[in-house]
Amino acid sequence: MIGDHESVSRQPLNAPLAAGVRRVGFRKWYERELLSSHAHMVLAVFAVIALLASFEAMGKATPGQQLTDVLCILVSGAVTYWALRRYLFLLMRAEVIANQANCGDCGAYGRFKVLSEAHGGNEAHVACLKCTHRWTITSEDEE
Repeated sequence: MIGDHESVSRQPLNAPLAAGVRRVGFRKWYERELLSSHAHMVLAVFAVIALLASFEAMGKATPGQQLTDVLCILVSGAVTYWALRRYLFLLMRAEVIANQANCGDCGAYGRFKVLSEAHGGNEAHVACLKCTHRWTITSEDEE
């Protein structure tokens, strides 16, 4: 997947799976992951607009101003790249985990509690709240 484990665990709004589910429950954790993902998409769109505006301003600028425009182009490009990667990482992580949130016995979706965790909180051993069936949900936070 896109992203890296360290950057995810340092972000307070994007808690690892086990910690996030324990704190607010699966459904709210999933909603927050999607909202955070889409906020990064909006940032990427704004950064692309800034990138295009910098390219347009460069054509009418003096040589001294062109240096500033080049700096704006580089910064806007870097922000666009980072925001787009983060958007895709958060969206894919949320979807991979959501696909594992169904109880194998009764089919209840997102109704489980975290029993234990492994791999820095990105693997959760869970139990269904409806029928107590146990399974493991994993989130691969490796690039």
